[in-house]
Amino acid sequence: MSVNLENTGSIKGELHTDSKKNEKPERPCLQVDEQGGSDFFKDLILASQTVLETVQQKGRSKCPKCQSSRMFYCYSCFLLVDGVNSDKIPQVKLPLKIDIIKHPNETDGKSTAVHAKLLAQDDVNIYTYPCMPEYKDISNEVAVVFPGPKSIALDDLPKYLSTIAGKKPQPTKSSKNALSHENITCEGPEIKRAKYDHKHQQSLDEENPVKEQNVGEMETHPTPLKRVIFIDSTWNQTNKIITDERLQELLHVELRSQKTHFWRKQKGKPDTYLATIEAIYYFLADYHRLFLKENYNGEYDNLLFFLFVYAQINQQS
Repeated sequence: MSVNLENTGSIKGELHTDSKKNEKPERPCLQVDEQGGSDFFKDLILASQTVLETVQQKGRSKCPKCQSSRMFYCYSCFLLVDGVNSDKIPQVKLPLKIDIIKHPNETDGKSTAVHAKLLAQDDVNIYTYPCMPEYKDISNEVAVVFPGPKSIALDDLPKYLSTIAGKKPQPTKSSKNALSHENITCEGPEIKRAKYDHKHQQSLDEENPVKEQNVGEMETHPTPLKRVIFIDSTWNQTNKIITDERLQELLHVELRSQKTHFWRKQKGKPDTYLATIEAIYYFLADYHRLFLKENYNGEYDNLLFFLFVYAQINQQS
């Protein structure tokens, strides 16, 4: 789960203004129970869940890597289980890269961070704290989504970036791949060194290099972010991560007032405390409107593909 990554209040008014919303994919068997509070899901444009319904009927399957028995996917290995056809699972192309910093004590089976990795494989990386990239060379291109006294509202982000555009130095060619495998550090306040497999991160950076902007463009348009960080933990676990100096020096952005539709809410916390995948979804929907200057027409709805399925399973149980 994620912490109080409160909303972007303007999303609701613009979510479904295009005619494409009338072209909804078929959703056999898994019906929305409006009495169960799932009205939110009925307006999403989601890929068909037929493949998951078939798997659910057969029961758990083994992870192809660790051989653990799982339903749909392995939350430890970030892989689909045997019997799930990857061609039937949607892939979402994101407008920027997402880094998820996961607390080492966060229960894998309760985290929705794996949803982002499975559904946007090319644009999402998950790190277990204290391992995370060094962002200092590209700090003007990175933001942390987290509420706090130093955080700015997402709606204010374009104006803020316009203000600082002329003050920030333009990234050089030497820094465009700053998040390569050589820049993953694992030195936190308590754990000095942890093992991390850097091969996958290196390949992603080589396949998706950061494109440079010229100075003139920076002076006339808000500098778009290239990478956004989300913290995956319970509220009580967040302090250890967010106080890390590697994150403190970055821009902090907060969402406001959006309510969670995740059935497993954090005990004793308000319903504005979102699951990690919800926070990513709401951030991207408003980013689409604010920076791409387009109405949101469901481009990132499939990030909630697994969340929708589990919501139905939870209602039926």
